[in-house]
Amino acid sequence: METINLETTRDEAFLREVEAESGQKVTNCYQCGNCTAGCPCGPEYDLQVSQVMRAVQLGNKEMALSSRSLWLCVSCSTCTSRCPNNIDVAKVMVVLRHMAWKEGKTNYAMASFWQSFLTTVRHFGRTYELGVMAMFMARTGRVFTDVDLAPRILPKQKLPFKPHTIVGKQRRGGQVNEPRLLPRLFWSGDVRRIRTFHPRRLPRA
Repeated sequence: METINLETTRDEAFLREVEAESGQKVTNCYQCGNCTAGCPCGPEYDLQVSQVMRAVQLGNKEMALSSRSLWLCVSCSTCTSRCPNNIDVAKVMVVLRHMAWKEGKTNYAMASFWQSFLTTVRHFGRTYELGVMAMFMARTGRVFTDVDLAPRILPKQKLPFKPHTIVGKQRRGGQVNEPRLLPRLFWSGDVRRIRTFHPRRLPRA
């Protein structure tokens, strides 16, 4: 078991910043473990959700922001719905992810997937699987990642070549859906450059 010296690691300003950005009272968490028990991604985490919350409570910025769990969280909000103190734990995880991004504490592959996903949502109003795959491969160089699944996926039409769009997207400020947009996505700044998003200004869906 690792012993943490709070005299040298505690960052009170970090705790207050997380609470201010998320609008949640993290100090109300009493470590019941409900969030961890219900998390579908828990087996893949290096720190369980309750441990991440505890790291924030203790002001251990390095531990909280360095956790790969932030990038594996799928924001399903199971933790939020199970919290007896009505803490929006999923929102805290989102805030921590953005803080980690700004601090440069990111796993490049995971961060690239998130940005590829969000880019297609911004352009089409929903995810475009082929576009996500193409941008992820362009960013990471993992050209043959999961390519063995293609023969099984394509006949089932689970990977459409043309992106779908949501109804009324234009009225919601979405961008125009056109076939020429995909090459533009590949060569735009969305691929060459990773943007930083502020927690209070999440990308439009």
